[in-house]
Amino acid sequence: MSGAEAIVIGAGPAGAAAAVRLARRGAAVLLLERTRETGDALCGGFLSWQTLARLDALGIGAATLGGQVVRRVRLFAGRQTSETTLPDAAMGVSRRRLDTLLQAAAVAEGAGFERGVHATALADGGIETRDGAVLRAPARFLAAGKHGFRGLPRDAAKWQQADPVMGLRLRLPSGAALDRLVGDAVELHLFDRGYAGLVRQEDGSANLCLAVHKSRLDEAGGAPEALLRALGDTHPRLGERFAHADWRQTIDAIGHVPYGWRTDIAPPGLFRLGDQAGVIPSLAGEGMGVALASAEAAVTAWQRGGPAAASAFQAQLAARMRRPFAIANLVWRLGEAPASAAALVGLARAFPAATRLVSRGTRMN
Repeated sequence: MSGAEAIVIGAGPAGAAAAVRLARRGAAVLLLERTRETGDALCGGFLSWQTLARLDALGIGAATLGGQVVRRVRLFAGRQTSETTLPDAAMGVSRRRLDTLLQAAAVAEGAGFERGVHATALADGGIETRDGAVLRAPARFLAAGKHGFRGLPRDAAKWQQADPVMGLRLRLPSGAALDRLVGDAVELHLFDRGYAGLVRQEDGSANLCLAVHKSRLDEAGGAPEALLRALGDTHPRLGERFAHADWRQTIDAIGHVPYGWRTDIAPPGLFRLGDQAGVIPSLAGEGMGVALASAEAAVTAWQRGGPAAASAFQAQLAARMRRPFAIANLVWRLGEAPASAAALVGLARAFPAATRLVSRGTRMN
């Protein structure tokens, strides 16, 4: 696309939402996506009430999403359990459906959309692709998710641990038993050095996503299925859910997830969005919120100040992330130690208002 004012790298929620907003404001925008087809990302199926409002502003209402309404949060840690009504209704939707709807909205607004373009590095005023081409535009919006991007390393000293975090995902097929077990709740199962989040999606199936330290996987011989089966054996409520799993399916995995990382620095003309700006622990259920909020803020900054607004935008976004990230990090650290996890769930059962307060506090304003 010749003469693009803005290039957006990555057609996930952050990138596609930015492309929608840029095109609405009359910008000549090119949206690039490395994959040939829209897949189903590892996690990110929980949409909070604030995220639903942001999607509605993009023209994608709850009826269009057609997901599973989520009204409660259910916590498990050892023998402790709690259940609390959320501050407002949320929704469970697959990333395949969400991304497809956002990409279609971007195209409908007039954005150019090219697939199979693998951007790998920043060039002088542009983006370098794997085939050696350089695409140039005054403003670039980087929304490549958790993928590394040459020239923009995440500072290991800030987030890397000796025992890094791995992400795993197992799908649970739809059925009356799963409906009865999970219903309209999002579940968090806390265990030693990890947690699992479970939410049902638009077709009634459930997305079970785990964040576990590598040492737990090593103890299972490096085999994700062995780890999940061991967790099911030692945690009966989780085992009830695993009883409905189809173990013939692939267990998806991603390594070294930089939970808690965020940045306030961006090169001139580059707006960093979603996981390229900060990675909130997934137990907060605000990954999609960060994606959409960052896209909205970046396009507003660009509209007011053009490409030169990128540096100030990044610093302001990092400041907005500080509170929700701090709360999510604290809950994550407490939740991955059995003693504090049990105390945390006991507190949530005794004081439901505290759970709702945490739910609100981990949202992007």
